[in-house]
Amino acid sequence: MTAELPDDIVRTDELDDIEPIGEEAQLYEHYRVVADRGQEMIRIDKYLFDRLPNVSRNRIQKAAEAGCIRVDDGPVKSNYRVKPLDVITLVMNRPRYENEVIPEDIPLDIVYEDACLLVVNKPAGMVVHPGHGNYTGTLVNALAWHNKDIPDYDANDPHVGLVHRIDKETSGLLVVAKTPEAKSNLGMQFFHKTTRRCYQALVWGVMEADEGTITGNIGRNPRDRMQMTVVPEGEGKPAVTHYRVLERLGYVTLVACRLETGRTHQIRVHMKQIGHTLFNDERYGGNEILKGTHFSKYKQFVNNCFESCPRQALHAMTLGFKHPVTGQEMDFTSPLPDDMASLIDRWRSYISNRV
Repeated sequence: MTAELPDDIVRTDELDDIEPIGEEAQLYEHYRVVADRGQEMIRIDKYLFDRLPNVSRNRIQKAAEAGCIRVDDGPVKSNYRVKPLDVITLVMNRPRYENEVIPEDIPLDIVYEDACLLVVNKPAGMVVHPGHGNYTGTLVNALAWHNKDIPDYDANDPHVGLVHRIDKETSGLLVVAKTPEAKSNLGMQFFHKTTRRCYQALVWGVMEADEGTITGNIGRNPRDRMQMTVVPEGEGKPAVTHYRVLERLGYVTLVACRLETGRTHQIRVHMKQIGHTLFNDERYGGNEILKGTHFSKYKQFVNNCFESCPRQALHAMTLGFKHPVTGQEMDFTSPLPDDMASLIDRWRSYISNRV
C-alpha cells in the first residue's frame, strides 16, 4: 500500500487545479494512449496510475469525476474497465504545461544553506511552484537560478528542490533539498510528523480558550471549487491543528498554530470552522468586517488595516527538522514581515486608545 503524503509536500502532478469540464469548453489533450490488443480489463484509474509518472491515483479519480478522462471521446468514471484497443485520453480546459523550469534571477532571502539543503524565507505574493497561470516568477524559478552552478541540481527533476509548500499569500519558511537523498529523508520526516512547524495568524473575533486543538477532515468545497472545507468523517483527509492565543486585541486575536498534518489551506479552513476566519483572507471571507462596531471611524480603521496588510495574515514562523545527513536537530525562526507587524501594531494602538 502506498503511503499518503501530506498535501503540502511538493509533487509534480499534471492534474493540479482540476476544474470540471463544461459542455461548451474548449478542450486540450494532455495525454493519449491506446490499450493493447491483449489488454486485460482493469479499472481505468489503476491503468492510468501505472502509466502517468508523478500523478497520484486520487488525482486521477478526481479528473474522472470532472469529466477529464475519456474513452473514444466520451467521458468515463474511474471504475470504467479498460478494454483492448480503447483510445484513452486525458483532456483539460487549458493547454498542456510543458514543465521546463526556466532559471530566473529573482532575489532570495536565504536563512541557511549547506551542501545538501537550504532554508528560504518566502515573501507573501510569491507563488511557490509553477502551475496553471503561474509558469514564471515562482520560488522554484528563483531556486533554479540560485543553484544553476551545482552540476547535480536539475530544477526539472522532482527528486530535488522544494520539499513542501505554502500558499502564495502566506509568508515564511520553506526547506529545499539539493540532493535526492536529502529530499527523500526530509519528505519522510514530514510524512511521519516529526518536523516542527508553527505559524502566527491574526484571526477575527475573541478566542475564549487560551489554547486548543482543531480536528476535522479537509476536502474540496463542493459549492466553491476554489475553497477547501471541513467535510464529514470518511471524506477528505484527516487534519489536526493545535493553537495557542498569543495576544487578544479587541475584535481580533493573534494566535500561534502548530501543524500536526499538512493539508491544503489547513489553518485557514480550521480557523474558519471554529468561527475565527483569518484577517483579510479573501478566499474565506476574512476581507469583510466580521467583528466590531458599526461606527464609520471603525470601518475606516479596518479598511486601513486591510490596505496595510493586503493578504491573509498568516506567517510560517518556525521550522524544525533533523538534518538529513548529520541527524542534528535544526530549528529556524523568521520574524513577522513588515506588513503583519504593522497590522498588529495598528490593532494594539486601536485598543490602547479605546481603553
